[in-house]
Amino acid sequence: MFENMDFSKMSELLAQVQEKAKSIELELENREFSAKSGAGLVKVSANGKGEIIDISIDDSLLEDKESLQILLISAINDVLAMVAQNRSSMANDVLGNLGGIK
Repeated sequence: MFENMDFSKMSELLAQVQEKAKSIELELENREFSAKSGAGLVKVSANGKGEIIDISIDDSLLEDKESLQILLISAINDVLAMVAQNRSSMANDVLGNLGGIK
C-alpha cells in the first residue's frame, strides 16, 4: 500500500492538506444554498457549513400552523441535503487529488 509513497514529503503533503482545508472552510462559509416548498410559499437558505441563514414564509401560511410546519420541515431537510451533497462532493475532490501525490 505504501510502496510508492515518499515519506520525506509527508510534512509537505500535510501542509498542503491543511491549506486546502482552510480554503474549503472559507468557500463553505461563502456558498449559499436555497430550497423552496409549497410552490415557493416557504424558502430556506443555508450556507455551506449547514447554518440556516434565512427563512422566508408567505403571509398566507401564518393562519395555518400545521401546513407551515410541514413546509418548513420539508424546505429545511432539502437545503440541508444540498449542503451535505456539496460537502461530500468537495471531500471526494480533495481525496481524489491526494491520490495523485507521490
